[in-house]
Amino acid sequence: MQKLLGFLTVLLLMAPNRPALAADSVAIRGAVDEFLRVQIKGLPGKASYSIGTIDAERLAGSCEGFDVSMGSGARPWGKTQVAVRCRGGSWSLWVPVHIRVVAEYLIIARPINAGQMLTDADVRAQLGELSDLPNGVLMDKEQAIGRAAIASLAAGRPLRADMLRQPTVVQQGQSVKIVGTGSGFQVTNEGRALTNAVVGQVTQVRLNSGQILSGVVRADGTIEIRF
Repeated sequence: MQKLLGFLTVLLLMAPNRPALAADSVAIRGAVDEFLRVQIKGLPGKASYSIGTIDAERLAGSCEGFDVSMGSGARPWGKTQVAVRCRGGSWSLWVPVHIRVVAEYLIIARPINAGQMLTDADVRAQLGELSDLPNGVLMDKEQAIGRAAIASLAAGRPLRADMLRQPTVVQQGQSVKIVGTGSGFQVTNEGRALTNAVVGQVTQVRLNSGQILSGVVRADGTIEIRF
């Protein structure tokens, strides 16, 4: 009997471990689907999505639920990935997704020279798939009108934010109005700008007395200094 028990013990030790149950790919897909349905509500135009292959066979153990998130720096549309973490477990994985957005974006309506300030006639809206376009494409004319082109732009090109800059409203040596504000008071003065500057930029001005001050350029060309 002892020899029989010893033999059975050896057999049990030699038997392969039973593999743990693989993660439920259907449940993972459901969590990703629910996440994306919420995500696309905030996108412009008409949005849709598809979910790629979920490789869950290598992931063992049950989960209390799933935490789904977009990857850091991921594009809001196009081919990207979402991260899925097993709540109450030890694994996480990336799931490929393709988010499609059809919406109006801006294109250049006519050739633009470098430094030219854009007007309403220089841009127009066009309907298309945003995931086929480069990052930074503008969709609102207010983001373009009144800004200057940093280089010559050909007609028909999608208009990106990095193609434009704020226009120069103060020129070096220009006589400028200075408005100083503080708690309960405001004073005005005049001086000369020491550098070219755009709206919102901090620049230096020299007063008639020779004193040099720094202030923020406003859209009307005045320099605001806070005390």
